[in-house]
Amino acid sequence: MENLSLAEPGVQLSVWHLFAQAGWVVKLVMIGLLAASIWTWAIVVDKLIAFSRMRGALNRFEQIFWSGQSLEELYRTLADRKTPGMGAIFVAAMREWKKSFEKGAKSPLGLQMRIDKAMDLALTREMEKLEGRLGFLATIGSAGPFIGLFGTVVGIMTSFQAIAGSKSTNLAVVAPGIAEALLATAIGLLAAIPAVIAYNKLSSDAGKIGVRMEGFADEFSAILSRQIDEKIAQKA
Repeated sequence: MENLSLAEPGVQLSVWHLFAQAGWVVKLVMIGLLAASIWTWAIVVDKLIAFSRMRGALNRFEQIFWSGQSLEELYRTLADRKTPGMGAIFVAAMREWKKSFEKGAKSPLGLQMRIDKAMDLALTREMEKLEGRLGFLATIGSAGPFIGLFGTVVGIMTSFQAIAGSKSTNLAVVAPGIAEALLATAIGLLAAIPAVIAYNKLSSDAGKIGVRMEGFADEFSAILSRQIDEKIAQKA
């Protein structure tokens, strides 16, 4: 009866040894997944910092905007700066407001539509910045396990080839290929699980920031609408 004991004393099953002994296909899978995992964490850290800065910028802008400072003074302060979030929306609206009145806007409805369009475009650009590279996290979260599974299949095939070549079912022959397969799967999950969690968290945070900016855009649109009516009435 053949010996079915686990690996012989000379067989090493350390992670590094398994990687070194793996075929080139499995190595490429592992390296690709490890690189994707590192890039995933880089994106997560960068986005957490960016979202924290954005929330701080929103809080500061709201405090200044609702402090009673005139819109003209605030616009002059922010016009030449690279202002994120609500500041960018505010500057876009005020720039369209000033251009329209300088050219002698006569239709309040047309002016309001242009201002709303300018704010929508500014909001879209800000959301694109917030959501940039989140698609990579979603891709890794969905594709990572399948890429690892591909490595698993190749590793299992290697195990069966080893069995056929040695004509032995000794686990010392089978174990390295199976271990390679399991290692590829583990790395795939290592890349995918944090990516999925981070994508859900960051998407939720981006959505909350977007809601705040949309709310400001609606409030500012109402303020400008009242001022447009007042200016049109004064000219009448």
